Amino acid sequence: MTNKAVYIIAEIGQAHEGSLGLLYSYIDALATTGVDAVKFQMHIAEAESSAHEPFRVQFSKEDVTRYDYWQRMGFTFEQWQGIKAHCEAKGLEFLCSPFSNQAVDWLESLGVNRYKIGSGEVLNHLLLEKIVQTGKPLIVSSGMSSYADLDATVAFLREREAEFALMQCTTSYPTPPERFGLNVIQELKERYNVPVGYSDHSAQKATSIAAVSLGATLVEFHVVFDRRQFGPDSGSSLTIDETQELVHAIRQIEVALAHPVDKNDTTPYNDLKKMFGKSLAINKNLPAGHILTFADLEAKKPMGYGINAQDFHKVLGKKLTFDKPQWDFLNEEDLQ
Repeated sequence: MTNKAVYIIAEIGQAHEGSLGLLYSYIDALATTGVDAVKFQMHIAEAESSAHEPFRVQFSKEDVTRYDYWQRMGFTFEQWQGIKAHCEAKGLEFLCSPFSNQAVDWLESLGVNRYKIGSGEVLNHLLLEKIVQTGKPLIVSSGMSSYADLDATVAFLREREAEFALMQCTTSYPTPPERFGLNVIQELKERYNVPVGYSDHSAQKATSIAAVSLGATLVEFHVVFDRRQFGPDSGSSLTIDETQELVHAIRQIEVALAHPVDKNDTTPYNDLKKMFGKSLAINKNLPAGHILTFADLEAKKPMGYGINAQDFHKVLGKKLTFDKPQWDFLNEEDLQ
C-alpha cells in the first residue's frame, strides 16, 4: 500500500480542540519530524451521532452531550479543503477517518488517496461498503475486534476485491504494556496474508519501535504538544519531539531489517580479531625442562605472537625447551 518499508502516521485526532489555528500549528510541527502522513477524524455530528450517545469518559467541561462535542470539533467542507492543502504544501499525506457516509462523500470530494477505518467502525459494513465503492485502499484498525469480527469484515472486503491493511490496536487510553498485543502482529499476517501495522495508544516510543521490529509495516500514534494539555487522547499521545525521535529510530530499523547479517561472515572483523585475539604467554620465570600446567599460563594481546589462547590445552604436560622469562609468549619451538 506504500512505497516505504514503514509508513508512519501521526494522528492529530481531536487534539486541535476545534481550533483551526491549533490544527495548522500541529501540521507545521509534524512536517519537521519526518512522518509520512497526518491523520484526522472527520466528525459530522448530525450524520454520525445523536443526543443519546454517551461520553466514553466525561472529560469535557463545556459540552453537555457527546453530540455537542462533535459539533464543536467539526469543520466545514471549505475548512477541510484548506487543511488538506496545507498538509500537502508541507509534504504530508492528508489521511482521515470518516465516521459517516457523508464524511466519505466529503473526503472523496477532497480527493484522498486512502481511508483509515477506526476500531469502532470495523463492523459498520454500511460505511465500509460506501468506502469500497470509491475503489480506494483501506487501513483498518482492530482495537475492539475479535477474530470473529475480523473474519467477517475481511470476508466482506475480499468479496468486493478491496485493497486493505490491518492494524493491531488496543482501545485503551493509555495502553498498559500487558495489553500491547505485539504478538497479534504476526498472527494477523499469518491469518489474513495482508499488510499489517500497529496503531498505538501507549504514549511510549518503544511500543512502535518494537512493532516495527516484529514486522509492522505501518505505525500510527496520537500526537500532542504536551501530554498535560486538555483532551481525551493527551495522556496516550507522543509529543512532537518524541515523534521526531521515533521516526529516526524507525528509519534506522528499516535499514537494519533490509540488511540481514551473515553471522558466518567475519571478514569485516579480521583486523579487530587479530588485535583483540590472545596468544599464550608464561606468567612466571620458568626453567628449561619445566612441565607446563594450567597455572603457568596467561593469554595476552595480540593474536599471532604465540600459540592461540584457544589451544591452551595442547601445551599442558609439554616440556619447555628453553628458559622462559615471565610474560614471554609461548610458541611451538619452545616445546618438546
